[in-house]
Amino acid sequence: MDITALLAQAANLMLTGMVGVFVFLSILIIAVKGLSRFAAPAEQTPPSSRRTKSKPTSEEQVPGEHLAAISAAISQYRNQHFQSEK
Repeated sequence: MDITALLAQAANLMLTGMVGVFVFLSILIIAVKGLSRFAAPAEQTPPSSRRTKSKPTSEEQVPGEHLAAISAAISQYRNQHFQSEK
């Protein structure tokens, strides 16, 4: 066999494989979409309440002690990090 016959056979095999994979994936996508109709509820309703940006209530606010501890940790990290770079 010469090189052109081998290249033609390789191209044929490659195209056959690519078409096979394409057909298989297309059938898989169609099957998954079809089966999702059985698993999905008949009617999907949007969430009834959406949270809007509003001032947090007293229960949602972070305590002052936590904020102070977080701020101290951040400043300590920054001081150590920037001193090691100098």
